[in-house]
Order: sequence, then C-alpha cells, then structure tokens
Amino acid sequence: MTSPVPEPEALRVAITSGDPARSMPALAALRELPEEQATPLLLLGLEQSTFLVRSLACAGLGVKRSEAGWEALLRVLSHDADANVKAEAANALASYGAERAWPLLRDAFAANEHWLVRCSVLSALAEHPDMPAAWLLELARLAITSSDGTVRVGGAEILGRLVREGAAVGAAPDAAADVAAARSLLQGLQADGDHRVVATVLDALQGC
Repeated sequence: MTSPVPEPEALRVAITSGDPARSMPALAALRELPEEQATPLLLLGLEQSTFLVRSLACAGLGVKRSEAGWEALLRVLSHDADANVKAEAANALASYGAERAWPLLRDAFAANEHWLVRCSVLSALAEHPDMPAAWLLELARLAITSSDGTVRVGGAEILGRLVREGAAVGAAPDAAADVAAARSLLQGLQADGDHRVVATVLDALQGC
C-alpha cells in the first residue's frame, strides 16, 4: 500500500509550530508534494528560528527547484546568521546547475571566511559533473590561500584531482595549461604548515 499524500495545511501548521520535532518531519514530507505546493511551505521553513529547520528547508529547495527557491537561497547565503544554514544553501544552489551557480558561489566563497561555508562550496562544486577544469582551478586557488587548514586541504584535493585526471586521459591542448598550473600549485603546497595539507599534496603527486 502506498502512503497517503500529506495534507498541505497540516504540514504548514507543523512547520510553523516552533517545535523542531514537528517541523522537521513535516519538511521532509514535502518531497511527496509537487513543487508548486512544496515551495511555499519550504519558504516558511526558512523563516523559523531553529537553524536545523532552516537547513532542512534549504535542502528541500535544492530538490524542489524554482525561481522563488533560488532567490530565497541567495538571501540565506548572504544574510542568515548561522553558518550551517548558509552551508546548506550553498549546496542547494549548486543543484540548480554549475553554470548558473558558479559565479555566485565563487563570490560567496571569497566573501565568507567561515570554514563550514567554504567547505560546502568546495564539496558542492568539486562533485558537480558540469564544472570545467578552469573553474575548479580558480576555486582551488582561492581555497589554498585560506587561513583554515581544512579549507586548504579541500583546495589541494581539487588540484590533485585535476592533475590525476589530466595524467589519466591526457590533457587536451586547451586544458593542459590548467593541469600544469594545478601541478605547480600542488608542489608549492609541500611546505604548508598543516600536516593534513602536506599529506594530501604528497598523495596527489605520487605517480604523477
């Protein structure tokens, strides 16, 4: 037997109840509703005081994609007070497509010093299948200048991926310069003060 479709009004009441134990299951249940019904309720989730509720609403807007959701996620990324929520918004924005999200997430990465937000941007874009090597290289350049070692590790991982993929398939002429730049940046990171960064670099350079 299939589960009954959730009643939108009951979900609205639960989302706005102020009780995360009611709000979060209601937000999760929105996956059963069409986008035109789910979006207004997800936007209500962004207005709640509990950061876990807002984070889950962001995740939902990455699944139930709409122009209203896109604009709301941009506002969250710029103005929400909680880094966890901003990080989830960044991840959701990437689901709208690399071409659209890339310039906005690049600027957000440069403007936001919090490691969690930056690592979310790194993860979302590094794993996106439509990110070209040139954009990944630009993102990695930003990451390895961070004062946070975890962010620099993320940048080094991207550089290592670019080098490995270039070596595996043979870089096309228009991408060879990106691969060479990535290798050079990796070599420069061998003197990094964080042992995690150095370990990532050495692992990436092995066999290259």
